[in-house]
Amino acid sequence: MTVKQVRVMKDSYYDSVFLMQVSRQAKAVPGVHETNVLLGTQANLQLLDRLGYPVMGALGITSHDLMIAIQADDAEVVELGIAAVRQLLHQTSGATLSSSYQPSSLETAVKLLPGANLALISLPGAFAAAEAARALELGLHVMLFSDNVSLADEIRLKQRAAKLGLLVMGPDCGTALINGKPLGFANVVRRGRIGIVGASGTGIQEVSCCIDRLGEGISQALGTGGRDLQKAVGGSTMLAGIGALSQDPETAVLVVVSKPPAPAVAKRVVAALRSLAKPCVAHFVGQEAGKTEAHLLYAGNLKETAAMAVALAQQHSYQSPRPKREELIQIATAEANQLAPGQKYLRGLYTGGTLADEAWFHLHRLGEIHANLPVPAELVIEDLNRLQGHSILDLGDDRFTVGRPHPMIDPTPRNERIVQEGSDPQVAVLLLDCVLGYGAHPDPAGAMAPSIAEAKTRARQENRTFLVVASVTGTEQDPQGYARQCAQLRATGCRVMDSNYEAVLLAGWILRKVLA
Repeated sequence: MTVKQVRVMKDSYYDSVFLMQVSRQAKAVPGVHETNVLLGTQANLQLLDRLGYPVMGALGITSHDLMIAIQADDAEVVELGIAAVRQLLHQTSGATLSSSYQPSSLETAVKLLPGANLALISLPGAFAAAEAARALELGLHVMLFSDNVSLADEIRLKQRAAKLGLLVMGPDCGTALINGKPLGFANVVRRGRIGIVGASGTGIQEVSCCIDRLGEGISQALGTGGRDLQKAVGGSTMLAGIGALSQDPETAVLVVVSKPPAPAVAKRVVAALRSLAKPCVAHFVGQEAGKTEAHLLYAGNLKETAAMAVALAQQHSYQSPRPKREELIQIATAEANQLAPGQKYLRGLYTGGTLADEAWFHLHRLGEIHANLPVPAELVIEDLNRLQGHSILDLGDDRFTVGRPHPMIDPTPRNERIVQEGSDPQVAVLLLDCVLGYGAHPDPAGAMAPSIAEAKTRARQENRTFLVVASVTGTEQDPQGYARQCAQLRATGCRVMDSNYEAVLLAGWILRKVLA
């Protein structure tokens, strides 16, 4: 029997990544089984309620308050855990304040770094837009990492940036590579001749990693934020980024990648690419590849986007990297033959939104695939906590990240979902991504492995097989190590493919065999 208790610290805001680190360290207290240190947002209150903590009856908790939730052997150990959290909060914040002078405003920071021309803003969405506006008035380009920024604020910021001749990357811009410097979630890739503008963080990561593995490199990679190609925003940052890279002497080939765009905005982007003298590759996830034009190739998936760009950079004819159909069918047949009667559904648990989009687009022809993505209304997941039928879930969606670290940083929410989906006797195959690089968890595959192993063990005990197909977005130079991450997943019995596209194809063929 264990005890679950919650303490509230009023008016105590801390960065969510820092709180995740404190949670991990406090869990080391003997007798403490679980520690959650979270901001008092409505989403986090609901999360703790689902986990069995006594919070929903509490009044007056706001997003500016801190909640310390401890599960331990008894009430005395709970108090020890709470004391450990308080000590960690005090020690770490004190060390940060005393180590060096920290400017208290953007204005002061600009005075300290007069040569700086870009501000990276990572604040709760309610405060981020105001700081981004202040950065623009100070003459700074902006990378707005924050999510949960309103569409109206995004439009206002980008209109102001255009008048000032500046760039606003974001909001919810997770990835950029500027002059070889990674910002946000980015991988260690070689410098080269290919420039990317992406309305897609993990899309940029997947393409840049595939380019690196094919022997080429990246000149610049500019993120725009996932909504930039919506009709209301109009592709403002995408068009500005295309213009900037068209003038960049280090960029010989220009790549555009985007989540599903508004048709009218896609036409404007294509028109801008057609006007360039440089060769270009375009890939709009969720759209069929167009016909080849002079200096403009259209890719059908993220891996193909990389292969086309490399071919143009090396000035040789393009050869499709598509995997052999017969080989995939053979693997899928062997996997499907292990399944028990009644196992018929596919579930995707993604940390990368664009990778989830790519999966849905290539799988939806096989049947009704529900998702929390831009899909037809009848296919939108109604209950995000309980999936039914074929479903693909983007765990990086704003609804999951209010007051919590992104799942690329803290894999705990997905690990719990892996076990949950593996316990469903109707699930046949689970589709996963594993994203490496700066900003990501130091060992995402290692963090997932116990959950995959547990799900597989439970399935065996019930005389069924739990199939897992995954891909790893990364390079060998990433801090996590591409080969090591792949090996850890394979050790659990997971089938690891060379790209998200190939993982999706294999999962699709398994589904075909199940439904045949």
